[in-house]
Amino acid sequence: MISIYILTYNEQVDIAECIESVINLSDEVIVVDSYSSDRTVEIASHYPVKVVQHEFESHGKQRTWMLKNIPTKNKWVYILEADERMTPELFDECVAASQSNEAIGYYVAERVIFMGRWIRRSTQYPRYQMRLFKKGEVWFGDYGHTEREIYSGAIDFLKETYPHYTSGKGLSRWIDKHNRYSTDEAKETLYQLQQGGVNWKKLLFGSTEVERRRALKDLSLRIPLRPVVRWFYMYFILGGILDGKAGFAWCTLQAFYEYLILLKVDELRETNLESPYPNSLKYPDPEESPNTSESLSL
Repeated sequence: MISIYILTYNEQVDIAECIESVINLSDEVIVVDSYSSDRTVEIASHYPVKVVQHEFESHGKQRTWMLKNIPTKNKWVYILEADERMTPELFDECVAASQSNEAIGYYVAERVIFMGRWIRRSTQYPRYQMRLFKKGEVWFGDYGHTEREIYSGAIDFLKETYPHYTSGKGLSRWIDKHNRYSTDEAKETLYQLQQGGVNWKKLLFGSTEVERRRALKDLSLRIPLRPVVRWFYMYFILGGILDGKAGFAWCTLQAFYEYLILLKVDELRETNLESPYPNSLKYPDPEESPNTSESLSL
């Protein structure tokens, strides 16, 4: 069987449906809450789940703390966020994968649901995230506003997908969240421009969607007029124009998000801040896992 972690912070709108999507599938569901100020914990407590609270520092650190400090019944775990849902088909595939011993972790593709519609084209579908893995074999570091997984061993990809309801709590929440995200992304952007580079081999010949997409992001950091280029790329090249009104809104908001990042990069440069983001993509205990592979996320 597989243990399920659900990460939450002020998720009273989504937490019930998220739990209900998995409660009859897994024999262990653990809600890891970052001290929500709304009814998230109260609602979660109505279900037969374990609730653990831990102060949020960053996405990578929260996941690493969770994996190191919260024991589970099962060796294999799956990470859900509250605005995502598990499906019976995906869970069955997860169980089969965990029993195969062919890999220590699996990427799963998300289906972004925005304004009530699946944004299939301009979200670079299938876009994979590391969600299912053997505990102790995969860790997480910070990258921009989000996390990137670090692992040592074979990984693979699942065929089933999960829905991700990105605007279920309204556009105001989405905009507020991405305003916060843009601050971390600006720091990471400045760090990458100063210290990083473009992996052309992975960009042109990467063996997986994850490698190619993440190399593309490194390239995009160096493209002039990035917000305009991103909007054109998403709307016309990827086919966002076929995603209707929701697709146009999605592409426009993503371009605005890029513009916010650039403005904050300029703001950081004006403070003469150098290399503001130390590389956090390391194992929590490097001595335990000296030979690691990195899998990086857009």
